[in-house]
Amino acid sequence: MNQIFRPSANTYFKVIVLSLALVVASVLWSMAVLDRSNFTRRVNQPLPQPIAFSHELHAGSLGMNCRYCHSSVDVSSFANIPPSETCMTCHHEIRTNSPDVQKIWESYSTGVPVEWNKVYDLPDHVYFNHSIHVSKGVGCTTCHGQVNEMPVVWRVHDLTMGWCLDCHRNPEKYVRPLDQIYSLEWQPPANQIEQGLQLVETYNINYGELDHCNICHR
Repeated sequence: MNQIFRPSANTYFKVIVLSLALVVASVLWSMAVLDRSNFTRRVNQPLPQPIAFSHELHAGSLGMNCRYCHSSVDVSSFANIPPSETCMTCHHEIRTNSPDVQKIWESYSTGVPVEWNKVYDLPDHVYFNHSIHVSKGVGCTTCHGQVNEMPVVWRVHDLTMGWCLDCHRNPEKYVRPLDQIYSLEWQPPANQIEQGLQLVETYNINYGELDHCNICHR
């Protein structure tokens, strides 16, 4: 009986199977890399807003305190987006002819909020409380970067669990004096670790609890 396949068919089959395995592995590896890339996580990518609000101008040049707009950041689990009424405190007289200010006027007059785009948007299964971080010495720039240099705000960190855990396991590297929480100019001193350890004790930060799953996943 004649052979259907040549003896070399075994070799061809092995090469094909190996090639397919390499292709699948390459695709999976590429997907994993892409998923953790800054592009996918929108890191360092300015996010346009429906109204051209410049943090560089307001927080930088004008020196406005973060809490003027984000008034609940130290008392609530979330940092509120300011209502149009807050904007109108100044803009009922300043730059009233600006097209962007006109949009705020419209929102204020109709009661329809401006639909701002969220820069930092955590998954639903992650719990984050702004007030506890602020009260324990974590400053605004630690997570949000130098917003006073951003004409359009962007995300400066990828918000991975590993990034959060680095701070939770080593808070002395990041905490600062409470009177510097909202400072956009503060920089860690040369003795940050020494000072940080003292602040960790002062703030009663419990190392043993910070990396428990239920701290963030509730």
